[in-house]
Amino acid sequence: MARTKRKVNPIIPAPTVELETPSAFLVAGYVRLSTEDSGKLGADVIEAQKEMVASYIEQQPDMRLHKIYCDNGWTGTNFERPGFECLMNDVRSGKVNCIVVKDLSRFGRNYKEAGHYLEHIFPYLGVRFVAINDHFDTADQGIHDGYIVPLTNILNESYSRDISRKISSAIKTKELHGDFRGPFAPYGYSKCPADHGRLEINPETAPVVMEIFALRMQGMGYTGIARLLNKRGIPAPGAYLYQKGLSDRETYRDALWTAWNMKTILHSEVYLGHLIQGKRTQVSYKRKREERYAPADEWRVARNTHAPIIDEATFAAVQELAKQSKANFEAMPGKGAADDLKSPNLFKKLIYCADCGKAMNRRHLYSRKTEGRVYYYSYQCVTSQKLPGACSPKNLMESELLAVVSSAVHRHMDTIAALEKRVSKEYASASREKRRTLDRQIAQVKQEQSRSQTLLDGLYQNLVDGMLTREEYLSMKGHYQERFDDATLRLADLGAQLQQLERYGPSNPMFAVCQTLRNTEGLTEELIHLLVSRIEVHDGNRLDIKLVYQDEVEALLRFLREGGTSL
Repeated sequence: MARTKRKVNPIIPAPTVELETPSAFLVAGYVRLSTEDSGKLGADVIEAQKEMVASYIEQQPDMRLHKIYCDNGWTGTNFERPGFECLMNDVRSGKVNCIVVKDLSRFGRNYKEAGHYLEHIFPYLGVRFVAINDHFDTADQGIHDGYIVPLTNILNESYSRDISRKISSAIKTKELHGDFRGPFAPYGYSKCPADHGRLEINPETAPVVMEIFALRMQGMGYTGIARLLNKRGIPAPGAYLYQKGLSDRETYRDALWTAWNMKTILHSEVYLGHLIQGKRTQVSYKRKREERYAPADEWRVARNTHAPIIDEATFAAVQELAKQSKANFEAMPGKGAADDLKSPNLFKKLIYCADCGKAMNRRHLYSRKTEGRVYYYSYQCVTSQKLPGACSPKNLMESELLAVVSSAVHRHMDTIAALEKRVSKEYASASREKRRTLDRQIAQVKQEQSRSQTLLDGLYQNLVDGMLTREEYLSMKGHYQERFDDATLRLADLGAQLQQLERYGPSNPMFAVCQTLRNTEGLTEELIHLLVSRIEVHDGNRLDIKLVYQDEVEALLRFLREGGTSL
């Protein structure tokens, strides 16, 4: 008769030897709450979720907690959440291969996107997913592959849609009854301490609003009023919020008055005592950050909800001044030609003042000539516009900028093309031989790493089956783990060498990008943004143009001068 295998009881840790919990999975816990934790009893608070997830992971013999990722105050109707994005970065880098959540609704309420992650992305990345309360584990087979998960996700999304509608309806009702719903009171007002839905006059800022209307009535323009207030050191709306501790946005700290501030204040009926809300609305409950401008018939208007700062006659006179200014502008000779000459801003988010660091303002200007007005674009320092003397004034004509940038970009492309020919000619054979050597070494190390991982994975079962003692298990585990870690380090080093080799060879991405641009005629927006990273304007319109791939070009030239000894 064949000999049967001796049965071994489950392992009971001995008091003298501490047995480390086996860890086949590096686990990320993920928790989410749509609104900030209020600390109320019975709420599905973040801390309770963290405790449940951590406790579950601790009880699993094949799991080891890597980190708990948290999104507190982020909606589940989309996946644009900082904690989730950090989690996915760690998944892609191999730090995590298992995700545990309280339930599927904590993961996401958009059934299409959640289903895409569960059915496509996670299986492709080799990631196990567990939802504790839904008894869902992708390591199990059966009903999870059918209709249960899609149905759960559909119900979660339906819940979000229903909640969104109810909240929107409640907000709309409050606004129609005269409740103010903005995060900050309009400039000139404060939120009533007893009722944040009510506005009261702010004695510090209301006089500034009255002065703005008075200056406009005297014929002063928007830009002139803004410069006057900046010169007198009166805090702009954003700066006032920052100084009072109502906002911690750093961009508000040094904010200055602008013509846009003037236009907003001078055209707002809030200073007549009326509330007009809902001008901008959310496109969809799934896209929290995307808004649209609503038509006037959708606005929520409530009259006489708070004390006015400006009387009706003054407000009406200011609106009439605006209409007259617009009519005069439209009637200017050559105005139609000016509209025809308008063009897109090719240097958007690229051109900055070298002194104050602020983005340069592109303006459509004209000069008076004997044949009429000649329109052109110019880039000006926004700081010197708002507060003369705060920064040296700069006025760079776009035509001059285009000429200089065009010359710099095309010289840059010619240099890269010449480098590509030289690299292909002189170092192609050496690169190919080095590449074959690195590929062979990488394959060998990957094989060693895989063998070590397989041996590690089998050790615990051998311990349970009684084929190893605890001492043997711990010793062998340490040995194989050391071999696995050593292989991981060698792979990283070989990968860096391969990347360096590609940098010095014809496969450098810079060459492929420039090949696609060589037949481009003129200077296009795509060409500029692919090859220019930043433009700084100094006094006298001296330009400092920072080109994309400039470091690569210098490294390649240095490499070629040294005769390719870095290979």
